[in-house]
Amino acid sequence: MGRAPQEMFPIFILLLLLSLLESGAAAAGGGLDYREALNKAIIFFEGQRSGNLPSSNRVTWRRDSALSDGSFQHVDLVGGYYDAGDNVKFNFPMSYTATMLSWSVLEYGRKMKSLSELENARDAIRWATDYLLKCAVHLSAGRLYVGVGDPGQDHLCWERPEDMDTPRTPYWVTSHTPGSEVAAETAAAMAAASLVFRRSDPAYSSRLLKTAKQVFRFANSYRGSYGDSLQSAVCPYYCSYSGYQDELLWGAAWLLRATNDLRYLKFIKKIKVNGLPDLFSWDNKYAGAYVLLSKWAVVKKDGRFNAYKEGAEHFMCAVLPKHLSPASTTTYTPGGLMYKLPEYNMQYVTSITFLMTTYAKYIASTKTLFYCGDNSITRHTLRSQAKTQVDYILGKNPKRMSYMVGFGEYFPRRIHHRGSSLPSTAANPSHLSCNYGFEYFYHTSKSNPNILTGAIVGGP
Repeated sequence: MGRAPQEMFPIFILLLLLSLLESGAAAAGGGLDYREALNKAIIFFEGQRSGNLPSSNRVTWRRDSALSDGSFQHVDLVGGYYDAGDNVKFNFPMSYTATMLSWSVLEYGRKMKSLSELENARDAIRWATDYLLKCAVHLSAGRLYVGVGDPGQDHLCWERPEDMDTPRTPYWVTSHTPGSEVAAETAAAMAAASLVFRRSDPAYSSRLLKTAKQVFRFANSYRGSYGDSLQSAVCPYYCSYSGYQDELLWGAAWLLRATNDLRYLKFIKKIKVNGLPDLFSWDNKYAGAYVLLSKWAVVKKDGRFNAYKEGAEHFMCAVLPKHLSPASTTTYTPGGLMYKLPEYNMQYVTSITFLMTTYAKYIASTKTLFYCGDNSITRHTLRSQAKTQVDYILGKNPKRMSYMVGFGEYFPRRIHHRGSSLPSTAANPSHLSCNYGFEYFYHTSKSNPNILTGAIVGGP
């Protein structure tokens, strides 16, 4: 499946926490403070920011960085988010991050507002979409920028973002060197965000939606994988192993939700789906698209979407434990954690569990249920299972360890993250060169000097 972007995990834990808080599960948290965890999950994104940081940035050990991104091509590509613990901007997972953050606001915005977190969440989305709009500035000339930074050179150095002297190479896809998956995901991010800002900033919302339509048209008109076009610039880091059909489905689904234009439904009906998924990730969007589209069938009783409702329920049956679903294809550890793949398992735990809580919300609104074999599955079944996964991540596990950095007393203190592992520029204003930084991380067992609040590590 390729690598797992570290920033993906806080998105889903954020969504899960919102679901549990909304459903009243916080009262049964068993000593776990879900509100605190939610606050930290949003702060995480401020630690990943690239560009000119505002004075309100709550991760105080970070400073401005990468202020000349795109200058060699005479385009402004400043901003966006760094990927995981690196200093590269990969637009494929970053756009997915923005899409999912927007989904969280659309589903749980009222709860966020009551907890005084809505504006922070909007800021996190806008930090990504402002950058993505810049990446589409040359779309009329057939060029979409999809990342900045040389991953090969970046991995040879261990530097703070503020000290970077590795190449800030921009990458792009064109009609001749296409990238349907990254373009369609970019369109999804903009379409979803347009809904978030529709009332609070109508002009910005309109700009996002207009650009989303253009980028999606580009993705569909010039089909091909960006891994084939860009090769070592994105592979093996973020190759798309699932192909680009799932992103076309996902992008069209978000545009349908943002526009109610039935031409997108007609397009969606033509997408060929290979098999039924039991995974949801930055690469494979089929299950997410099914749950997103199922809302029309479950909540609005629109029979044209019944196939996606069935697909969503098949997915639920595949990921629930065996004692709840005889059709399960998912392993659970003795401690109760979902286990999908050996590397960076936590990303799958959080993303899959998010879909559980979202579908639980949909069926709760109509007081319906579904069956896995002979077992009836209700909203309570899905929420209860989701809660066990959230609680495991936050410390209710055999190690009694929180996998969220900065949450609880016992959490990971030495994580693979350049900025966190090196002294801040305030503590050490001297330039730390490419190789010198390795002394601070690879050649020591000390805790990182800076806490990357809200980060969630790959898993036990």
